[in-house]
Amino acid sequence: MSGIVGIFRRDGAQVERSLLRSLTHFLSYRGPDARDVWSDGPAGFGHTMLRTTHESPNERQPASLDGRFCITADARLDGRAELETKLDRAGRRIRRNAPDAELILHAYAAWDEECVQHLRGDFAFAVWDARRRTMFCARDHFGVKPFYYSHLGDLFLFSNTLDCVRIHPEVSDDFNEAAIADFLLFGLNCDVASTTFRDVRRLPPAHSLTVSSDDVRVQRYWSAPTDGRIRYHRDEDYIEHFQVLLRAAVADRLPADRAGIWLSGGMDSSSIAVVARELSAESAGKPDLRAYTATSESLIPDRESFFARSVAEFLQIPIRVMDVDDLPPFDRWDDPEIAPSEPVDDPFFSGLYDQYRAISADCRVVFSGEGNDNLMHFQMWPYTRHLFRNREWRRLFADVPRYLWVRPFPWRGLRRRARRLFGNDDEPALPRWIAPDFARRVDIEARWREHSTLPRVPGHPIKPKAHASLSLPQWSRLFELADPGITHCPVEVRYPFLDLRVVNYLLAIPPFPWAFHKKLLREAMKGRLPEDIRRRPKTPLSGDPVVAMLRRYSEGPWLDRTRWSEEIDNYVDRDAPLPLHDGEDSEKAIQATRPLCLNFWLQSRVRVRYNVAEALYG
Repeated sequence: MSGIVGIFRRDGAQVERSLLRSLTHFLSYRGPDARDVWSDGPAGFGHTMLRTTHESPNERQPASLDGRFCITADARLDGRAELETKLDRAGRRIRRNAPDAELILHAYAAWDEECVQHLRGDFAFAVWDARRRTMFCARDHFGVKPFYYSHLGDLFLFSNTLDCVRIHPEVSDDFNEAAIADFLLFGLNCDVASTTFRDVRRLPPAHSLTVSSDDVRVQRYWSAPTDGRIRYHRDEDYIEHFQVLLRAAVADRLPADRAGIWLSGGMDSSSIAVVARELSAESAGKPDLRAYTATSESLIPDRESFFARSVAEFLQIPIRVMDVDDLPPFDRWDDPEIAPSEPVDDPFFSGLYDQYRAISADCRVVFSGEGNDNLMHFQMWPYTRHLFRNREWRRLFADVPRYLWVRPFPWRGLRRRARRLFGNDDEPALPRWIAPDFARRVDIEARWREHSTLPRVPGHPIKPKAHASLSLPQWSRLFELADPGITHCPVEVRYPFLDLRVVNYLLAIPPFPWAFHKKLLREAMKGRLPEDIRRRPKTPLSGDPVVAMLRRYSEGPWLDRTRWSEEIDNYVDRDAPLPLHDGEDSEKAIQATRPLCLNFWLQSRVRVRYNVAEALYG
């Protein structure tokens, strides 16, 4: 998670190197291993290095190639051997153990803007082409690496850290009110191309950006596939193919020295731990593995830490259990070291910082099992309809009776379906505490209708919800909250289940039986995990820790002593009640915290702006 920043003066003016150095210096916490800047007339790059890959010990950035191209990148590539073979066929001579940024430079030299069609992994980068006087930027397929930019007249500015863009003297502090409306309604900005600030944009996942003296062009280069089709005659072939892909995904993400694993008691993170442990054993114990789990057992009946410990003990991986029960609401929100760049709808956000600070004392890379729940979301009806339309009678008459035999009796969903049928489903309502003038300015009801359902994307024939869920704005928010730009800790989170090889495979195989109760993953882990873990059904938490913590502090003085920002009246009616402890309705309680979260963020934002400006000019 190195720090990157760049400036392009589209009018041909020289880049101010002192300003570029100051912006780069601001990113030092992201990359403590090296810091450097480069400029050539109207273009300039800055880079702070965090070495986390096998090839990075001798890497230097910004890096140049052929006297024409220069790059600054926060990148980790998958399938390097395949990419190197392609580059060799394209006539590019690659030096041994070339770092990932150098491979990207060669890819751009070989294929120009089409280079992104050949890249796999997590990346945010910019390439300056001195001959064409253009800057080409790209963000990876799922947006694991952040990329923010500002286009103000003749100034183009970018970074993978939002506050770095904001502190440029030409970037204003004015808000994007649509983003604030989305936050109050949904807890995040639903527009992945914008931020909370009017002058700062976000490059969406799977998009590239080309900037020249007379044009700024953004375009999508990839969408999750809908036409993949893998059918085997033997069940063993599905399992073996998946095992090969998951092993490659974990292997490409393993660092040389030490790696952490966010470990719960579920199948996803446990499976990642299994594969990482096996790869480590094959390499004489390198990398050293550590496990981490967060628990809130005193708040809600929760045995996740028990099962996580069981997995860690079985795999002989040391585990650290981090208790998050005792944080008071809005703890340290006035601390500029942990103040989030954009509003966050978690009153206990400081706990995230504590967790990553603890991890950073041990390692620079931590694995997450996120992604598999979405990819293995099970739907039988679209699959059945697809088989019928395509006259796949043998598979239809085999799979449908098998499904009807093994599926649970559907009593559990009857009540919910009856409420929907008679128009009495308990859908969340528009909050009453939104300021009326603000609601009219942003057309709050239209935003509520637009973003309350899955995004409209080209439909997958047999896995429509799994496919559509990959386009949710929650992904970018998830990745950015774990990014050093937010945590201020040099820890890079890696997601093996979002490896493109794994994603393409899981979208191409039949949902039944493989996605049903995650049968594919459970079969792949046979003999590699304890049976009580492997056979354990997916178990949601028995309650919401945030709501439980709010109830714990319901009698405390913190709410009455809250100092309201003057700006909050632009968005929130303070006279309207906030149902923070509204019975068992956790959605209403969480929604009611958002005015408070926004209020504390508005106050911390002023302090952050002052401090970063002091760092730049002081």
